Amino acid sequence: MGPLTLGRMSLRLSTVILPYRRWSEGGRSAWVRAEQLGFHTAYTYDHLSWRSFRDGPWFGAVATLTAVAAATERLRLGTLVTSVKPYSPIAS
Repeated sequence: MGPLTLGRMSLRLSTVILPYRRWSEGGRSAWVRAEQLGFHTAYTYDHLSWRSFRDGPWFGAVATLTAVAAATERLRLGTLVTSVKPYSPIAS
């Protein structure tokens, strides 16, 4: 499915999917479903904790987006926030 057209304008839809679900327990299906629904781009956050999800699992954006890239075909991917410090080889 391509971009939605409205007269001469093209609309591209984006969504945000939080990485709190395990890949095997619905994480993968959320991203695949976004692609099936016609979203052009999908973003995620890379926070160590997020409000009401603080006590549950939260998966890193880089690993999540790597798995999503293998599971989807056309969906463009990105992060809204990326935490660089935890990935730094010199971080203490």
